[in-house]
Amino acid sequence: MTVVFLWTHSTTCIGQPLVINYDEAKIPAYNLPDPLIAENGLLVQTPSAWNQIRRPELLSLFSREMFGAFPDRQVKMEFEVTSDVTDALDGLARRKEVTIRLSGKDDKKSAEVKILLYLPAKINSNIPVFLGYNFYGNHSIQDDPDITLSTSWMRNNSEYGVKENRATEASRGTRSERWPVKMIVERGYGLVTAYYGDVDPDFHDGWQNGVHPLFYRESQQAPEPHQWGSIAAWAWGLSRIMDYLETDALVAQNKVTVMGHSRLGKTSLWAGATDTRFAIVISNNSGCGGAALSRRAFGETLRRINSSFPHWFCGNFAYYNDRESLLPIDQHQLIALMAPRPVYIASAQEDRWADPKGEFLSGVHADPVYRLLGKNGISETEMPEVNQPVGDSIGYHMRSGKHNVTDFDWQQYLQFADRHLK
Repeated sequence: MTVVFLWTHSTTCIGQPLVINYDEAKIPAYNLPDPLIAENGLLVQTPSAWNQIRRPELLSLFSREMFGAFPDRQVKMEFEVTSDVTDALDGLARRKEVTIRLSGKDDKKSAEVKILLYLPAKINSNIPVFLGYNFYGNHSIQDDPDITLSTSWMRNNSEYGVKENRATEASRGTRSERWPVKMIVERGYGLVTAYYGDVDPDFHDGWQNGVHPLFYRESQQAPEPHQWGSIAAWAWGLSRIMDYLETDALVAQNKVTVMGHSRLGKTSLWAGATDTRFAIVISNNSGCGGAALSRRAFGETLRRINSSFPHWFCGNFAYYNDRESLLPIDQHQLIALMAPRPVYIASAQEDRWADPKGEFLSGVHADPVYRLLGKNGISETEMPEVNQPVGDSIGYHMRSGKHNVTDFDWQQYLQFADRHLK
């Protein structure tokens, strides 16, 4: 079995190929920063000390050194329900489409985020919902000709019907296997989704499109090194969708679960950390920059992710390429920022790039914060067997298979939500 390979993509280190480690024996020795030791060196021993001192410290560190600070300025928002069908999915669901219009102070810059909702048709109020971004437009989650076809920029993918960076009719329903809408609705939950590229297109355009320009100062052309990258913008967008959900009489505002896969799993974690309105936070295969410990340098590393996706994080984060030990934070502290709210971390056995063990360990090392706040986090300290969910307020599983979202994943998320919301 090969445990190390050489990545010969354009990302190199001083002219040398970037070595990716898949060998546990070659993980560097590391010490994790304690989530319960404040910056002044004192031990956090009470919930009030966590909430008033340590939690704000960690939020500030993740904001300044990793994801980037949100803008201080306000944005104008308008909500418009553009369609409302009460007999979708053969009468099982109500399907709504909503447009959020965002504009800056002078109205010269604007953006639109299109939301798709599926809600149980027989429930008229207090519906718990799952909220998550999709990768290829709302129309891709169901083969339904009445769902509005996205006109936003997308990565070309002939398999999913995207040509010349735009969706075509052939892209309808191409990602439905990741979104078991019927299963979700039959369990009494709603699904809320939006295309993440509506908030910020996922390519390094110098942050000239999407929501970033809405907040630029006069003559500003890009975020400063400590300001938000694309992941923070996507997280900010989830909070704006939450703003809409608070106005929808059908939705239980205190029972919104935010869920994301891969880069959008990183996004859901930052959204959950910064916006405590989300009742449950789910990270699916989020890996480096998400649930996986950075100091393990296993699979994808900081250098690799910052080289391939320089727009995702703030400029300050690149300083820690090959310097993981200098980070004042690590991802177990990001998980701890959800406390005492439930959080679920999911890995895939064949997704070694995302470091399943590193994802699990983040949950383990976040547990003391949950205990301090009176919640059982995760008692297990050894990796569980494949397809065996563990944990309480911190849930975890490593399923068989590859980097994906499957029915097995959704079954665990629904059971987790049942346990904590019903």
